[in-house]
Amino acid sequence: MPDAEDGAQDWQLDHTRAPIATKIVVAGGFGVGKTTFVRAVSEITPLQTEALMTRASEDTDDLSATPDKLTTTVAMDFGRITLDNDLVLYVFGTPGQQRFWFMWDDLVRGAIGAIVLADTRRLTDCFPALDYFESCGLPYIVAVNHFEGTELFEADDVREALTVPAHVPVVIMDARKRYSVVESLLAMVAHALEHTPE
Repeated sequence: MPDAEDGAQDWQLDHTRAPIATKIVVAGGFGVGKTTFVRAVSEITPLQTEALMTRASEDTDDLSATPDKLTTTVAMDFGRITLDNDLVLYVFGTPGQQRFWFMWDDLVRGAIGAIVLADTRRLTDCFPALDYFESCGLPYIVAVNHFEGTELFEADDVREALTVPAHVPVVIMDARKRYSVVESLLAMVAHALEHTPE
């Protein structure tokens, strides 16, 4: 059991307050930054199922926007972050390639919502994730991962290009920066609470 000398926080020592644990899924196209998103925010060493890219995937994985990409997620990424003292978010990153989409049903089970990462250089890559979350009724937000050296678009322009409904938040963020990822997670939690306040 933690005590004050171990650096435990007050809420960790209060036996009447159990942390609220919730699950959020991060999805999007191949190479959009899902692994980076989980890595940037996780307070634990993230579980990553990265495999080296091989020539076998050349015909199926479009590397034109990410020519330096050497690895790919083949199952999931997993991380954890504690927010607001007693809110623990378990963050699951989905694999981006179509051949791994069969895993999505298992990964989203029990999630309060999803973050769909988008890259403005290839917006069409996030349509499958948008369609998936729309069809299963899971609350989601769109987080545009702004890559250096690319044009910065306004959230409303991205919303229009993707025909995202007005009630769905669209945020511009940087998956490498912890504060930006935290802001996206907070937007997702707020949206999920509005969607299903119970």
